[in-house]
Amino acid sequence: MQTLMEIAEDLKLFGDKTRLAMLSLLKEREWCVCEFVDIFDISQPAISQHLRKLKSRGIVRESKRGQWVHYSLNVEDKPHLKAVLQQMPSSKSILAELNKEAKEPCCD
Repeated sequence: MQTLMEIAEDLKLFGDKTRLAMLSLLKEREWCVCEFVDIFDISQPAISQHLRKLKSRGIVRESKRGQWVHYSLNVEDKPHLKAVLQQMPSSKSILAELNKEAKEPCCD
C-alpha cells in the first residue's frame, strides 16, 4: 500500500492538463512520443519531459522499438489513479477537443 505522500505525488502529476490528457489517451492503447508531439503541438523534448515525470513515478512504462519509444499505462497497483482515469473522457472525445483526428498507430 502506498503512503499518503506517494499518493499525493502521483495526484500532483495529474494536475497538469497535458499529462492528464496523455494518461487518458493511454487508457485505450500505447502511444509513441511522435504521436503525442503531433496531438499536443508541443516539442518532442517537452513531451519527453512529461513522460519522464510519469515514468519516474511508475505511472507509465516505456518500450523501445527501433528508434521509437512507446508508452503504456501502468496503474494496476494504483487504485487512486485508476479511479480518476475511469472518469476521464474517451480518446475520441479528447482528440475532438484538441481538434485532432484519430489515426492508426504510427512508428511500428
